[in-house]
Amino acid sequence: MSRITRVSVVATSAVAALALAACSSSGGKQTDEGGGGGGGGVDTPEMTVAFITHAEPGDTFWDQVRAGAEDAAKKNNVKLEYTANPEGAGQSNLVQQATDKKVDGIAVTLAKPEAMKGNVEKAVAADIPVVALNAGMNDWKEMGALSFFGQDDELAGEAAGERLTEEKAGKTLCVIQEQGHVGLESRCKGVAATFDKSEKIYVKGTDTANVQSTITAKLQQDKDITHVLTLGAPFALIAQKSVDEAGSKAKVATFDLNDEALQQIKDGNIEWAVDQQPYVQGYQAVDSLWLRVNKGASVGGGEPSFTGPAFVDDKNVDLLLED
Repeated sequence: MSRITRVSVVATSAVAALALAACSSSGGKQTDEGGGGGGGGVDTPEMTVAFITHAEPGDTFWDQVRAGAEDAAKKNNVKLEYTANPEGAGQSNLVQQATDKKVDGIAVTLAKPEAMKGNVEKAVAADIPVVALNAGMNDWKEMGALSFFGQDDELAGEAAGERLTEEKAGKTLCVIQEQGHVGLESRCKGVAATFDKSEKIYVKGTDTANVQSTITAKLQQDKDITHVLTLGAPFALIAQKSVDEAGSKAKVATFDLNDEALQQIKDGNIEWAVDQQPYVQGYQAVDSLWLRVNKGASVGGGEPSFTGPAFVDDKNVDLLLED
């Protein structure tokens, strides 16, 4: 089966699961920093899970991941300790701190695997079960993690590139908001593999003004650009402002979703999004650790557990706007 055929199979399955994860579009109310969950529907003893991501402050994508993790924690009588640091070294230190506390399990993203490797391996060596999610699909197994929950970012990029080809798109900007993030690089690499008119551009995702001005300048400079493809919903919304500011007719598409992006798809202002179901990633990561600790079980059989990719466009966006 070809890689792109597999994308279609995965996308079909993921779309079928969108109803299950409808709240993935809306995030969820966060608990106080560092805690959450507990008081669940099982009678197993309370266990502590450290949930450690590379989330940037204010990125609503991570609200969705966290909402899934918190729901699974409540169900499973898990004390959830959520922390985040966008810097590889900082996130790695959080893993070390969780190991020193002797938590019962660790769920971690691996956007910068080289920075994470040493301390993840130390956690595994300390007999703490570790699962990976969202980023690091090519690295989790080598570090000793039990499972991975997310999407193949390069495969998702190939699917996006194939769609751009089918739509006869012209020159397309692939906007990377965080240098050194292996998943984002893989997405643009995948796009380039199936669409021969893409160009990478780097912006500073933590600086909204920088994102907008950089995209605007590029659109003003290159009138051949017909599409801007962002790698996160907040950046698609910024890109819309850049298109207006530059007087461009470029269309905007994106990876990942939030409430506002869903509405923009509904209104025809964003062409489509590639969804990886972040709520499901958070939920499955915590659920799998409960299964490991209480049942000795593992999920995935040594292979990634895919939560995407799935396309959301004007044909199916209403499904996610219903919740």
